[in-house]
Amino acid sequence: MPPPDRPLRLLLGAFGDPGHAFPLIALGSALVARGHEVVLQTWSRWEEDVRATGMGFEAAPEYHVFPTRERPLKPYEAVVRATGETRPLVAALRPDAVVADILTLAPALAAELEGVPVATVIPHTDPRMGQGWPPYSAGARLPRTLVGRRLWGALSRLTDAGLEHGRRELNETRRRLELGPLDRVHGGISQALALVATFPALEYPRAVALPATHVVGPLLWEPPAAEVQLAPGDGPVVLVAPSTSQDPSHQLLRATLRGLADAPVRVLAVWNGRPLGEPVDVPANARLVEWLSYARTMPLCDVVVCHGGHGTLARALASGCPVVVVPAAGDMNESAARVDWAGVGVRVPRRLCAPGPVRLAVERALGETRLRARARELATWWGEHDPPGRAAELIEELAT
Repeated sequence: MPPPDRPLRLLLGAFGDPGHAFPLIALGSALVARGHEVVLQTWSRWEEDVRATGMGFEAAPEYHVFPTRERPLKPYEAVVRATGETRPLVAALRPDAVVADILTLAPALAAELEGVPVATVIPHTDPRMGQGWPPYSAGARLPRTLVGRRLWGALSRLTDAGLEHGRRELNETRRRLELGPLDRVHGGISQALALVATFPALEYPRAVALPATHVVGPLLWEPPAAEVQLAPGDGPVVLVAPSTSQDPSHQLLRATLRGLADAPVRVLAVWNGRPLGEPVDVPANARLVEWLSYARTMPLCDVVVCHGGHGTLARALASGCPVVVVPAAGDMNESAARVDWAGVGVRVPRRLCAPGPVRLAVERALGETRLRARARELATWWGEHDPPGRAAELIEELAT
């Protein structure tokens, strides 16, 4: 479609973890390149990076999405407070549209209060499951048989209860904000425009399309990083790319380095600047670095070992690398199931995160040519499409 006849004013909102902030930075960069005025509200740690893209920056209220024993505040209680803090920004900016990631309800609710159109970015596979599908994040694949679908359908009463609880909590939030209740679950996903930022090949086929939902492809961005040299030699390159938020003891990093210590491969491992705690033994065929550019490094690799955070997973597949996924929590379990279902890598259950199982999974990923061929198909798709550009077009349609 042709661009709008005037620059748009847009407000983006993102939760501060990299898996949520980075896709919105990628999207905002594309919108700025198309001539629009964009402000991104996220955690202060990303201010310098956001401003470097040409976007304006606003600090987001920093609160915990999920309650813990130490932080008993209910998530939607926190959203009421954050919405009150965000609404003045929406009122002052008067944007043509607000785009919020799936964990960031405050900008979306503030926009609704101000009568501004809202879009949602889902920075991973779509959590809205179909009839007879396993629960999202359970780590189970799409059933192949009618019996399997019926079994998951019978068990869905348990997950349906959780979704209904979430709907009631959201409606309580809406009541406190003087907004009307919703009669649907997943009420935090816009029905005007939902952008699913993953590969179509990782989405299960649906009998009925979801309204106003577009699978645009991964929205990838990364902060600047210095060049990193590979370990010496000419063997296959295995990149260990653990989560930036999970696995505080670096169990996957340690297990992979030990498991591949005497393997005929070159290992490049990242610790992402998080405290290492106990010293890490780095074998002769490996290098351990604090941070690196995945965009520049993954095209040089043969396998990527990761927890299944969607940004890391998507970058590996966009580079044509099969993956070994050892999920740590949450949607990583779903990513591992989709990797197995799509035939682009090997999954290892969290309970088997040990040197032996990880090494066997790496050997399988290196040895099965179909996995690499399938990963290269996704890389070809990536090269032929422009996910941020397509997402920007859809936002322009919404805003105009």
